[in-house]
Amino acid sequence: MSALTDHAKNLLARTLCGRTPTQPTAVHCGMGTGGSDPTGLTGEPVGNGYARQRVTFTGTGVQTNAEAIRFSFTGAVGTLSHLGLFDAAAGGNALTWGTLSAATAVTGAGTVTVNPGTFTLTGE
Repeated sequence: MSALTDHAKNLLARTLCGRTPTQPTAVHCGMGTGGSDPTGLTGEPVGNGYARQRVTFTGTGVQTNAEAIRFSFTGAVGTLSHLGLFDAAAGGNALTWGTLSAATAVTGAGTVTVNPGTFTLTGE
């Protein structure tokens, strides 16, 4: 995943120009049905147990999720095809987004897991 949102591009630009932006103190991963650079992740589920999950990364260049990211659902939310990062558990600013290698249909209660090391973030 390397599609930065407009907000993240502005943070990077301020950093490169020696201006200190307010950086996130934690990042949260969300799932949705689409995404774009201006808005980030779109189509996040509402209800049925869905919540963004805090994620930590590791790496010196390419960043990968250090632990499994688990989304638990109590009911159907449809087919989710994208992941996104945010600077808050709810609301906040979208930072980046990308397409899953395979869409996941959530047709009832259960868990969707992103295994450790499979969610990557590059500076490209």
